[in-house]
Amino acid sequence: MPGTPPSERRSEQESTGGGLLVAGDVVTDVVAVHRAPLARGTDTEAVIRILPGGAGANAACWAARWGLTDVRVLAQVGAGDAAWHEGQLLAAGVRPLLVADRDAPTATVIALVDATAERTFLTDNGAALRLAPADWSPSLLEGIGHLHVSGYLLFSDAGRGLVRLALETARSRGVTTSVDPASTGFIAALGVDRMLAAIDGVDVLLPNADEARLLTGLPDAADAAAKLSRIVPLTVVTLGARGALVAQSGAVTARVPGIRAQAVDSTGAGDAFTGAFLAAWLTGGDAARAAADGCRAGAEAVTALGGRPWKASDAQPPAVAPEADAGAGPGA
Repeated sequence: MPGTPPSERRSEQESTGGGLLVAGDVVTDVVAVHRAPLARGTDTEAVIRILPGGAGANAACWAARWGLTDVRVLAQVGAGDAAWHEGQLLAAGVRPLLVADRDAPTATVIALVDATAERTFLTDNGAALRLAPADWSPSLLEGIGHLHVSGYLLFSDAGRGLVRLALETARSRGVTTSVDPASTGFIAALGVDRMLAAIDGVDVLLPNADEARLLTGLPDAADAAAKLSRIVPLTVVTLGARGALVAQSGAVTARVPGIRAQAVDSTGAGDAFTGAFLAAWLTGGDAARAAADGCRAGAEAVTALGGRPWKASDAQPPAVAPEADAGAGPGA
């Protein structure tokens, strides 16, 4: 019920087995991994794959990979490839709640991944930011114990309207909530004050270190985590290869180390952290243990191309990058 502490609401979720709804983005990723620096004006050899992606959808798939049995994702995609994206989500154990857009294509991201596994994105938001209040219904929370919002929805007027309705509905039903802020570039364009207003009342915030610094104006990630946790009671800041910080009610309460991995592509490592963290936290793990699970998922994610979990039936990812420390997610 409204006003009930998050820990008590989580206990209710554990007993009722409430599902996870992710409101966010589904994206077509074009991942290009290049060993050599980009050669301007000519060719650079690369390994290139077209893969399903999107921060919200990726996090949902990793939550299912980490054991949640009822995971759903609400997103908007182009009508022309809605069936393909639905199939990819179903194969990952996620129930797709996709709005097919006949006027805009599915969002597309070109991820340029260098020899250190660091990635640079070129983003065409397409249909992703066209999800609107009219696409929301309180019935979407039936059987749901937790609502997670991918911050990309906050970067359009329509998306913010939907998020506001979704969070209000969740709070009225005692459903816990979380937000991944998503992108320093988009936060800067939106404005820090507007971003902080949009996440007011959320139970869990999952930024990377750069996002936490931007949202607080503090250069130290631990100080930023502590400050944010005065706004959002549980704030977990990912530090890339260095792991994660857990902050609660104004203080850092845990520092979780990263895990070494053979890094190929860091795309989606933060989404993997988010999905695994939520799966562990929603099934009774404390925040530090959930963050450790998130780090394990992040380390697994960087060993393959793209942002989704790999299946045993998939071809093995090419070894296109040297060994590097990989941990909770992108952003240091």
